Amino acid sequence: MLSDAGVGPISPLDDLRVDEWDEMIDINIKGILYGIAAALPVFRKQGFGHFVNTASTAGHKTVPNQSVYSGTKFAVRAISEGLRQEAGDKLRVTIISPGFVRTEFVEAVTNPELKSRLVASREKFAIRPDAIARAIVFAIEQPADIDVNEIVIRPTAQS
Repeated sequence: MLSDAGVGPISPLDDLRVDEWDEMIDINIKGILYGIAAALPVFRKQGFGHFVNTASTAGHKTVPNQSVYSGTKFAVRAISEGLRQEAGDKLRVTIISPGFVRTEFVEAVTNPELKSRLVASREKFAIRPDAIARAIVFAIEQPADIDVNEIVIRPTAQS
């Protein structure tokens, strides 16, 4: 099961965009939990399964303007690691932590100055989405007794 839904309308905390914070929590954290709730009983019944949950490099290190987004991605990593420890030897759990990917993700940013900087950075060095897909395929293709715990994948130019 691939959990890849996520939003990131990042902004300075001083902007007090509480509705956007709620949206990130609802989608980025609760989306993972609801996916687990839907798939875990099925995986347990069939005796196998593989969760692939998308976090972010922001779940490893936060930077200005990404506090809430980073918090949700740290949570995805914590929930996924807890699931991995509880899963037993028949279920696998992989966390994919992409860096800056060339998608429409930055379009959700409502702070105009920040959005402009992110669009410029995306065009300059973001990686193509197929690189993430290849990383996911790598994790899935491993033998059933191998659990690729986490893959961090980012552009070489990303700090």
